[in-house]
Amino acid sequence: MRAVVQRVTQARVDVDGETVSAIGPGLMILICAMEGDTDATCTAMAAKIARLRIFRDAGGKMNLSIKDTKGAALIVSQFTLAADLRGNRPGFSTAAKPDEGQRLYTRFIADMAAQDIPTASGIFGADMAVSLTNDGPVTIWLDL
Repeated sequence: MRAVVQRVTQARVDVDGETVSAIGPGLMILICAMEGDTDATCTAMAAKIARLRIFRDAGGKMNLSIKDTKGAALIVSQFTLAADLRGNRPGFSTAAKPDEGQRLYTRFIADMAAQDIPTASGIFGADMAVSLTNDGPVTIWLDL
């Protein structure tokens, strides 16, 4: 499982000109299920992200997690994170097949919610317009 996690002051997802999800302060999580990922991979990724200490404490140091700040997570499926860039045209053969990718995406959202993090999500497979204000900027790449 691969993720790009961005600390944000706000983020939203629009589909066909309509906002389908939006959050205030928290995390924008772009997530890609890879071939071989399992439910346990989703649970481990959610736990890792929930514990990331990338929010500022009172002294301005990155020392707090999303749980500490009571932030929300906007989770968007992003199969292009599986891009193989050996040539000029990316290949995505290492991404999970669509049915399994959707199942694991749904599982990851549930696992984040089980961490007591308010969650919002995009629509799997939709053509989405994602907007966000990166705070910091802070962007973290995770591979499990």
